[in-house]
Amino acid sequence: MTKGNVITQLVSTSARRLAMPIAVHPGAALTGATIRKLVTDPEAQSAASAALHLRYRTPIVLSAMDLSAEAEAFGCEISMGEMEVPTVTGRLVTSLAAAEALAAPSPGAARTQVYLETVRRLKQLPSKPLVLGGCIGPFSLTGRLAGISETYEMTITEPELVHLVLKKTCAFLTAYVQAFKQAGADGVIMAEPAAGLLSPRSMSFFSSAYIKSIVQAVEDESFAIILHNCGAKLPHWPALLESGASVFHFGAPMDIAAALSQAPAGVVLCGNLDPAAIFVQGSASLVAQRTKALLEMTQSYRNYIISSGCDVPASTPLVNLDAFFETVAAMK
Repeated sequence: MTKGNVITQLVSTSARRLAMPIAVHPGAALTGATIRKLVTDPEAQSAASAALHLRYRTPIVLSAMDLSAEAEAFGCEISMGEMEVPTVTGRLVTSLAAAEALAAPSPGAARTQVYLETVRRLKQLPSKPLVLGGCIGPFSLTGRLAGISETYEMTITEPELVHLVLKKTCAFLTAYVQAFKQAGADGVIMAEPAAGLLSPRSMSFFSSAYIKSIVQAVEDESFAIILHNCGAKLPHWPALLESGASVFHFGAPMDIAAALSQAPAGVVLCGNLDPAAIFVQGSASLVAQRTKALLEMTQSYRNYIISSGCDVPASTPLVNLDAFFETVAAMK
């Protein structure tokens, strides 16, 4: 773990509570773009992110969360609708021979270039916010290449195959995160949701050990890796800390208050308002109520950034995001 990075420094020096929902797709409502346009056109994606930044005056801007881009770059087929986030279809790795033959792409291959270019564009914003790129985590990428249910089973029946693919996904992600850094990003949000369904012991072996190598290769005082796991629970906390990350982003299953009480000095936690139940399906008053409650529950912890528990869908009413940011602004 580094002594500090841009995110931990921002938290430690901020006089107010910070908010960082994973929300870029809702910006399509402000620019008139489709989700297909956002995930294929860096101009459209950066415009949507910038529009939200302008509306809410956020200190941090993000590229969109898309957990299919890296798998597509490896050669996976994807399904893409006009207003839906792309998903991976089928399996690329079905045997040990296929795992051995698997070749890692270069950063910038296929749609990974969209996200690198989006970061470059966001770095040109005159207000100079911190800019975070986004990528998938090594175990979650392995699951998309080999099939997620099959990968869970193979962690028990064929662990050598899983580790072989993990070595290749980790090597690619190290280079990809480095490319984000070279593009000007101040950090990346690395999404590793599939590891949240592993046991803590398996999480250590099949996820945290590989993420640790990426953190050690790229993180420094000017660049942060925010490890996102929307499925992790409190028993996973020690295994997550083995990753060496200093900023963690959690979903609804995590007991945020308990995790904060166990967090080492210098570690920042983010999360965990349910994006579907609260942001999409809830009313503005419910969003304000739940936001206020979470801020009050974490009042004594200054190493906390309130956020959505995962990616906020494009269908989220903007009045709900308004209520979220207005509630945060009203809290000390």
